[in-house]
Amino acid sequence: MLVDSHCHLDRLDLEPHGGSLSAALAAAGERGVNRVLCVGIDRSNAATMVALAERHDGVYASVGIHPMAVDGEQPLVTVEELLEWAAHPRVLALGETGLDYHYTRDWVERQQESFRRHLLASRRSGKPVVVHTREAVDDTLQLLREAADPAVGGVLHCFTESWEMARQALDLGFYISFSGIITFRNAAELREVVKQVPLERMLVETDSPYLAPVPHRGKKNEPRLVVEVAACVAELKGLSLEEVAEVTSANFDRLFRPAPAARVDP
Repeated sequence: MLVDSHCHLDRLDLEPHGGSLSAALAAAGERGVNRVLCVGIDRSNAATMVALAERHDGVYASVGIHPMAVDGEQPLVTVEELLEWAAHPRVLALGETGLDYHYTRDWVERQQESFRRHLLASRRSGKPVVVHTREAVDDTLQLLREAADPAVGGVLHCFTESWEMARQALDLGFYISFSGIITFRNAAELREVVKQVPLERMLVETDSPYLAPVPHRGKKNEPRLVVEVAACVAELKGLSLEEVAEVTSANFDRLFRPAPAARVDP
C-alpha cells in the first residue's frame, strides 16, 4: 500500500472519472494508493480540505498558507488561526508553508513571518509542517533552525534542491518528499539526491494535479500516479516497489500519526 503524501484534491481534473472525486480515489486504490494527504494553500480552501478529509475514507488534511498566497493585501495568518485549524482531528499538519523567491521578492519579509508563525503553531500543536521551498535555501534552513521543533518536525515537499540542503534538513528532524520530477529527463542531479536520502526518512507524493511523472508528463496528475514516483525511487535504490511502499507508508505514519479514518457519506 502506498501513501500520496501531498496532493491538491480540490484542483484535480475529474473529467476522466466522470466528475467524481470518489472515482478518482477508487482508481488510486486499485493501484494500491489507499491514503492521501490533501494540502491547503490559503484561507479560502481551509474548510474545503477539512470537508474532503471528513467525507472520504483515507483522506487527511493539511491546512495553511502557501508562500505565494502571501502578499501585501491580505492580513497574515495568526498563530491562533493555525491552532484552531490544527485542532481538527482530520488535520494532520500545517501548511503548505515556507518560502518562494522564484517569481518575486516583493514580500520576502511577510513570507518569512508567515512561515515563522506556522512553525510556532506546529511547536504548540505538536503537528508537523509541510514546507515549500524554492530559491530560498539559506532562509528556509535558518527559520527551521530558529523556530521548528525537531521533536515535531515536518517534511520538505516536492524536493528539488541539493543533497547539502537535504542533509541539513534531515539533521533538523525533517523528512524529504520526492515528486514526479525525479522521473524527468533533466533531473539527473536530483536523482542522485534520491540515492543519498535514507529511505527511512523519505516520502513520495504527486503534488497533483501538477508535475505528472513520466510517462504521463504533460498530462494532469492525480494520486494514482504516485506509483510511478515510488517505482523510480525503487529503481534508483535497487529495491522492490513493495519495499519502497512499505517503508514510505510507515514513514508517513511516524511523521503525521494519523488516526483511523471514519467515512462520512455524502
